[in-house]
Amino acid sequence: MNPKVDFYFTKATNWQAEINELRNIVLDCHLAEELKWGSPCYMFGKSNIVLIHVFKEYCALLFFKGALLKDPKGILIQQTENVQAARQVRFTNLQQIKKLSATLKTYIFEAVKVEEAGLKVPLKKATEYAIPEEFKTKLDKQPKLKKAFYALTPGRQRGYLLHFSQAKQAATRESRIEKCIPSILDGKGLND
Repeated sequence: MNPKVDFYFTKATNWQAEINELRNIVLDCHLAEELKWGSPCYMFGKSNIVLIHVFKEYCALLFFKGALLKDPKGILIQQTENVQAARQVRFTNLQQIKKLSATLKTYIFEAVKVEEAGLKVPLKKATEYAIPEEFKTKLDKQPKLKKAFYALTPGRQRGYLLHFSQAKQAATRESRIEKCIPSILDGKGLND
């Protein structure tokens, strides 16, 4: 246990018993406990293996490379269609966690083996994402914008494309694009 992480488990009003049980299960797998992204993160060497996090309707154990794990119990969930590597196991009560304790340990040990083997999740390239028509038009009309966009890292490009594409109406896509143009020209990502 890392004392720097203790506050996370004591501040929780919802899911306190559940996340403490998850913590005990993960620590029993001999992983190092750190605080990352405001949540308890468990590492093997310098590699992130799992993260405990809470939501309104559930708490979860997130496997960073869950897409590479065998899932004989069918418990791993892809949070959204755009999440490529991570997978969650969601819980709504303490009994579910206790019932799956041995299975969770098996999955954690498999995740460590994935890291030891140096396996990587094959990620979709930014060029494989559809470019919304509205943005395509802007890129064609503004060579400076086009150059700046393609100079961004693939992750930043992907972030913008997903942000623009998620809008259902053309007017909303246009508005999002207009708001983001200055950041793109400055070489910044969506959340920089």
